[in-house]
Amino acid sequence: MPTLHLLCGKIASGKSTLARRLVAEHRAILLSEDTWLAQLYPGEVLSIADYLRCAQRMRGVVGPLVIDLLKSGVNVVLDFPANTLANREWLLSLAHSGQVPHCLHYLELDDATCRARLHARNAGGEHDFAATDAEFDLITRHFCVPSEAEGLVIEVHRP
Repeated sequence: MPTLHLLCGKIASGKSTLARRLVAEHRAILLSEDTWLAQLYPGEVLSIADYLRCAQRMRGVVGPLVIDLLKSGVNVVLDFPANTLANREWLLSLAHSGQVPHCLHYLELDDATCRARLHARNAGGEHDFAATDAEFDLITRHFCVPSEAEGLVIEVHRP
C-alpha cells in the first residue's frame, strides 16, 4: 500500500535532505514546495505574504495530484512544511482522501542549530529561497510541535 510521507521541522532543520533520503528508501515521488514556488512564481516570492498567497494557490493543484498519485499506488514524499496545525490538517486530509497511511517525519532541532544551518545555506546560495534572520524568527513563532492527538503517525528524527 502506498504511503504519504510528510515533513515537519523548522527552517533549515534538514527537511529537504530527509525528503531526498525518503524518496530513495521508499521508491517515492518527491513534490517540493520550494521547487514548485521557484518555478511557478520566479521572482514573486519576496515576502511572507507573497509566500502565503502563492502557496495557497498551489495547493489547489498539488492536492488533487497527490491524491491521484496515492490512489495509483505511488508513494509520495511531500516536502511541504507541516509546521502548523492548519497545514497538518490539510496534509493529513490528502492521506485520508487517498485512503492511504501516512507518516509525519518530525525533525526535532533547536533554533540555534537551525539558524546556523540557515546562514550556511544562504552563504552557499544553492537553495531556492534565502530566509533572513527576521523571517526565521517570524516563521518560527508560528511553529507548532506535532502531536499524535492530531491523528498523526509521527516519526521523530533527532541529530
